[in-house]
Amino acid sequence: MERWWQLLLGLWMVMPVWAGDELLNVCMKTKHHKREPGPEDKLYEECIPWAEKACCTASTSWHAHLDVSLLYNFSLLHCGLMMPGCEEHFIQAVCFYECSPNLGPWIQKVGSSGQGERIRDAPLCREDCEQWWEDCRTSYTCRSDWLGSWDWSRGKSRCPAGAACRPFPRYFPTPAALCQRIWSGSFQASPARRGSGRCLQKWFEPARGNPNEAVARLFAAPARARAPARRLSCRLAGLAALSLLLAVLSPRPRPRPRPRPRCGSAWARAAPFPGPPQGSSTAGALLGPRPREPVPEPERSVLGAPTAPLC
Repeated sequence: MERWWQLLLGLWMVMPVWAGDELLNVCMKTKHHKREPGPEDKLYEECIPWAEKACCTASTSWHAHLDVSLLYNFSLLHCGLMMPGCEEHFIQAVCFYECSPNLGPWIQKVGSSGQGERIRDAPLCREDCEQWWEDCRTSYTCRSDWLGSWDWSRGKSRCPAGAACRPFPRYFPTPAALCQRIWSGSFQASPARRGSGRCLQKWFEPARGNPNEAVARLFAAPARARAPARRLSCRLAGLAALSLLLAVLSPRPRPRPRPRPRCGSAWARAAPFPGPPQGSSTAGALLGPRPREPVPEPERSVLGAPTAPLC
């Protein structure tokens, strides 16, 4: 029984704990992401800032720089040539999405099976949205949601029938509209500025370090604060289940057999008919004590040893 309780205590100690730390330094579960972040010394151009701790491979970083990316067969040229400054922002955004290990607080499950993941409402700094919108004002597109419906009949994204190519401001009238609509709410336009510690930069100078690490810790803090209550409820539920299992597996005590009377016990030695008390004047007393009955000799076994007397 003691070993069962030791096992129960051990399972209590190693039960999974959900905390905010699980949202830090993680990679999304998608086709092109690594299982966990790690160093990559051959990342290509705009993806270099994540070389020390990346969720992307060198091959993924190279495909992110193509006009028609083989990652998703999406063409940045669906409305003709894009201005170099505008194209650079999209390449940086793809590198940020594919390589950053600091998006954990904004990762969500997608699909009916829940196997895939994406980010939702990741707060981009105000300067990132403003500069992105400014550099793309003279470029053209035909949709305000680039995760929406496209014509894939030729194997790459093309404008659907009836969708006119117009300058970016016609589909994205403000910097916030560009950040929040371009990929179906993957990004959120934050009012916070760079250096505030409350917004993400889609690109940064590698020599200055990754500012998004502190932002991820800040947004993971609410989950860490809720972790003790969640941890306690999980452990109590697990303890109840383990206690039930212990009760089922533990052997039940067998009923102890009722002892048989032994020869020479108090009630066996008691006279069935006690004699009259002393000083009585009954006839038995006048006649004197009754003669003792002869005690039979114990029976002997075949070998001659006396057998145990029966009560």
